[in-house]
Amino acid sequence: MAAFPWHARSRNYVSESDMYKLESVPLDFGDYHPLKPITVTESKTKKMSRKGSTSSTSSSSSSSMMDPLSSVLDGTDPLSLFAAAADPLTTTASMDGIRKKRDKDDSSAVGSDFEQWSSKRSEILSRYTTTEKLSINLYMGSEKGKATTGGSAVSEKVRTRLEELDDLEEGSQKELLNLTQQDYMNRIEELNQSLKDAWSSDQKVKALKIVIQCSKLLSDTTVIQFYPSKFVLITDILDTFGKLVYERILSMCVDNRASLTDNFSPETVNDTAKETCLNWFFKIASIRELIPRFYVEAAILKCNKFLSKTGISECLPRLTSVIRGIGDPLVAVYARAYLCRVGMEVAPQLKESLNKNFFDFLLTFKQIHGDTVQNQLVVQCVEIPLYLTLYSPAIDWILQCIAYRAPEVLLTEMMERCKKLGNNALLLNSVMSAFRAEFIAARSMDFIGMIKECDESGFPKHLLFRSLGLNLALADPPENDHLQILNEAWKVITKLKNPQDYINCAEVWVEYTCRHFTKREVNTVLADVIKHMTPDRAFEDAYPQLQSIIQKVITYINDFSLLFSVEKFLPFLDMFQKESVRVEVCKCIMESFIKHQQEPTKDPVILNALLHICKTMHDSVNALTLEDEKRLLATLINGFIKMVSFGRDFEQQLSFYVEARSMFCNLEPVLVQLIHSVNQLAMETRKVMRGNHSRKTAAFVRACVAFCFITIPSLSSIFTRLNLYLHSGQVALANQCLSQADAFFKAAVSLVPEVPKMISVDGKMRPSDAFLLEFLCNLFSTLLVVPDHPEQGVLFLVRGLLNVIQDYTWEDNSDDKVRIYTNVLHLLSAMTQETYIYHVDKVDSNDTLYGGDSKFLAEISKLCETVIAQILDHLRTLGKEETLKRQSQLALYFFNTILAHGDLRNNKLNQLSVNLWNLAQKHGFADTKTMVKTLEYIKRRSKQPDMSHFTDLALRLPLQSRT
Repeated sequence: MAAFPWHARSRNYVSESDMYKLESVPLDFGDYHPLKPITVTESKTKKMSRKGSTSSTSSSSSSSMMDPLSSVLDGTDPLSLFAAAADPLTTTASMDGIRKKRDKDDSSAVGSDFEQWSSKRSEILSRYTTTEKLSINLYMGSEKGKATTGGSAVSEKVRTRLEELDDLEEGSQKELLNLTQQDYMNRIEELNQSLKDAWSSDQKVKALKIVIQCSKLLSDTTVIQFYPSKFVLITDILDTFGKLVYERILSMCVDNRASLTDNFSPETVNDTAKETCLNWFFKIASIRELIPRFYVEAAILKCNKFLSKTGISECLPRLTSVIRGIGDPLVAVYARAYLCRVGMEVAPQLKESLNKNFFDFLLTFKQIHGDTVQNQLVVQCVEIPLYLTLYSPAIDWILQCIAYRAPEVLLTEMMERCKKLGNNALLLNSVMSAFRAEFIAARSMDFIGMIKECDESGFPKHLLFRSLGLNLALADPPENDHLQILNEAWKVITKLKNPQDYINCAEVWVEYTCRHFTKREVNTVLADVIKHMTPDRAFEDAYPQLQSIIQKVITYINDFSLLFSVEKFLPFLDMFQKESVRVEVCKCIMESFIKHQQEPTKDPVILNALLHICKTMHDSVNALTLEDEKRLLATLINGFIKMVSFGRDFEQQLSFYVEARSMFCNLEPVLVQLIHSVNQLAMETRKVMRGNHSRKTAAFVRACVAFCFITIPSLSSIFTRLNLYLHSGQVALANQCLSQADAFFKAAVSLVPEVPKMISVDGKMRPSDAFLLEFLCNLFSTLLVVPDHPEQGVLFLVRGLLNVIQDYTWEDNSDDKVRIYTNVLHLLSAMTQETYIYHVDKVDSNDTLYGGDSKFLAEISKLCETVIAQILDHLRTLGKEETLKRQSQLALYFFNTILAHGDLRNNKLNQLSVNLWNLAQKHGFADTKTMVKTLEYIKRRSKQPDMSHFTDLALRLPLQSRT
């Protein structure tokens, strides 16, 4: 096989850079900025006027601050455009309607600041549970009237429906006993589905029966502690029924639903819809029992809109009065709550009815302590404090509806009524839960006075202080009252014997303390919590509350030097003895530190505390720890490491990194960060010394280099090791540590054979060839400036690398080996230049060491011949039919390498390039466009100085058509 000698073309990098750099265009930044609003000028130029026409010239300019996306849509978003397209009215009329609707919403409708019932639903279901057995009555249907012939009269149909309604009350039900809570909830869900199925199959009477039956369940208080959850489940069915009836009647109003606005008047409703609506109300009026009749009518209250404008305003007071007939105070208060729910949905402006509803409740409030209720509680073995908590969801909701956007006068009146009732604790607690936090905070001392006068037998005072604290976490009381409020509250809280009661209150008041006081008061509160929660290891049952306290403290104390100077903070952390909880708390602290710490720190208090916290996180890692969890912990620890700086005390900085390495050895990303940090430290030292190391700094950077060299082998990821060896070698080279740099590069070269064929990337196995190719290209770029070791042979690192590449087992369908060899030719071509394209400051590369020595150039030439032979051998192996396309691509790739780096005045090299050109298009797999552009480039190059030989080359490169 004939050898092809490599003759690299001589390069003048400076002149080439000047020739190919972009032309600089002066730019006046006073007039232009990419983010400056665009000024559009429209001009109408004067044209040749035709007969009978007039000509004019006008110009106008406008500056718009709107973003480009808005300007495309003329300021209208896509959803508005769709809405406008669907609306037959003009855009102007549409906007006026929207504006009027918004104004009306502001004055009467419920806004986004109103907490919806749906947000309270899950909390009630999870809080009010029972282990006792429950019962439920299921509707079994009736066979009466089903044999009626198709020709029966309307009166017969009406009679049948009335009989079916009567049948419900005559016992066509099945009672299911001994149901668990989950069974009960499943049965209710079945009833809800049955309602929907009956409605969809046009069995309206059956649907009504189901709703009546469910409503009856709300009169049953046999398992009284479950009643609030039962109310939630049953009213879901009532809500479904109300929507179905309303939608049914609405669909009958007009032929086209889209033309019926939300604010329709009864006059626009046709007679059929009105008759159907009346029919529903008549059916409901025929229900004999009070509770189901009330609930079902309340569920379809909105349907009064079809009959008259004043229908809802007339029904609300009547339904409010109906509730007076309910004897059980618990059942009655939830009925009032449901009426408030419906009222806020259909007529939020009718606040008078809501107020009357609540005032009626106040008048009957004494029933709670009556003999009937007391006897019922004795039978069910329920204590009065537990019983009173059952009222909270209903009263809270009623008061929330009343307090929504209510004037101060009404809220003050509510307070006065509470006082007249003897400051009942249950009612006072609901007032503090429902009223605006600003209102409560402004009258904090008044509420504290009312709390003191409350009777503690039924509703504990600490719950009242907790509710007050929740308000003070949202709004600030008068500044002069801050200390007195805390003292009054803490006097009660600190006397609590039950640890759970204590921590529930303390958790709330810690936030108030952090908001308004110094670290001294915070420390006192934390000390008190430790005192109460340590005996009998009570803290083990209060981890959520303790976590909440930590979260609040670090939220308000962002200065970590101040935080860790709080004497009881670290002892407080010691109460988290369950590892999973302890780690979560540590993560929370570290997240806050990374978020709020703006400047690097060397404060020993902070460092010692955070090292302890990071060590806790690190030590929680074991074989079962998920990779995502490891990654999160490593990110937090790395965030801490990056924020530690000892300024110009580089030795202390390195000592910190050494200590961190020993503490966090099980988290690989942390070790990687430490290596990068130490490399950065070495470069900062070089910067301070301006590259002229003294004996002391030279020893220091060698210590940094040694740290990296020792640490890298402990990493498991092979490409992480390869890249760190390369990076650390570059740092060593920049600091004139030549022998250490050689050691890094030798280690990288010796590691290449260990690269596996497949590696894991983001949890998926992928071929490693592409990653290895990228690494080797980076390594070649570095080897250009690495000087030869005096005791080693010429280009010993390059030769060693070539041997490794030759012995590496490449995939059969991979051409990466050839691509690597072509990159080696790029490197060797750059090494033959008199002056290299780049250098490392104060490091003499081979261009200086050898000075263009002929023996050195001859060694490079021999390496080039060997590499070219390897490339050509590979091209020959691709001569099979199934690999011809790869052969074409590689031939063109090699041709471009010769074109860019070879001296084509050499005949053999010139002939080789022509052969490669022909091979690339021999079998019709070449990209014609690429070939054409390459040939055009050669012709342009031929016109440059000293490039006339490119003219002859261009003539020898034919373009073959695919045909």
